[in-house]
Amino acid sequence: MDLILHLRCFVAVAEESHFGRAAARLGTAQPPLSQRIQRLERELGVRLFERNSRQVTITKGGTLLLADARELLARAEALMATSRRIRDGDAGLLRAALPPDIAGETVAEILAEFQRRHADVELELHELSTSEQLARFAAHDLDVGLIHHPCDVTGLGLGPVLRRELGVLLPRRAPAAALDEVPLTALADHDLILFPRADAPALHDDLLTTCARNGYSPAAIRHGKGPSFIHGLMRSANSVAFRPREPRSLDATDATDATDATDAPDGPYAPDGPEVVWRPLAGAPLALRHSVAWPQGHSDAAVTAFAEATTHALWKTAAVTTDLPSHPVHLRPAAEYFL
Repeated sequence: MDLILHLRCFVAVAEESHFGRAAARLGTAQPPLSQRIQRLERELGVRLFERNSRQVTITKGGTLLLADARELLARAEALMATSRRIRDGDAGLLRAALPPDIAGETVAEILAEFQRRHADVELELHELSTSEQLARFAAHDLDVGLIHHPCDVTGLGLGPVLRRELGVLLPRRAPAAALDEVPLTALADHDLILFPRADAPALHDDLLTTCARNGYSPAAIRHGKGPSFIHGLMRSANSVAFRPREPRSLDATDATDATDATDAPDGPYAPDGPEVVWRPLAGAPLALRHSVAWPQGHSDAAVTAFAEATTHALWKTAAVTTDLPSHPVHLRPAAEYFL
């Protein structure tokens, strides 16, 4: 028995005191309505109405049950309304991810903006590399995330591609630290500290290819993510690292100003200081490219809100620009490159 349907019939008859009017209100015929009331009475073991040829009168037992019936119907309506909001992305749980290189200021702005847009949605935010996000998308364990290009975006919907220019973090004692802009060729005597290739293989290879094309082929690649580890390598192993250009670095005249530095793409650098400085690269040959991604066909209001909040936060805190390729995007195996 459909209890909610039968209770709806019971309440309608009780309020109308007439089967015909109750049937019209419910959009049904009178005989099926009478049958549902009789079945509900059998199920409950309580006579709900006294009937004669002229009127229908609710019994004492029916009166006692009427308030509970109305409460159950109200809860059922609330349940259905909540389920519709969850289905449409207006409430419920959103599983989202950001790569580890995103600065704390940007993360805080994303959370605040998303909360403002969708306070009813519980945001389960994870720190995941691009490779980890792609694996979770494939396993249906992630609803939306911020990924780094190039990568295999098969089966994903994408937001706008945003570009963050990369500069170089290097020891203050290095000759190139005296330059206002550092050409990649000036780094020839330095090893390179880079995020582990497994975190974003295509981006890892693309960065090294661009370096080689611009005259920098490091003798050794040292992998690191933690700021203390990377700082130690830079101080003792004559190494450099690439990091995004932060807004507070754009107009800096003193390279010793402390800034939050981040690895490209999935690990933080140590901040600038007496022994480490950040410099822009001449010609801006290197950049990180991100976009918000989600499984195709699974974009709802919550996913849209997260995408908009993330894009807004990056524009506000991370000095991004819109990156539109001048040539078509060609897919290579397991990678996507702007060619």
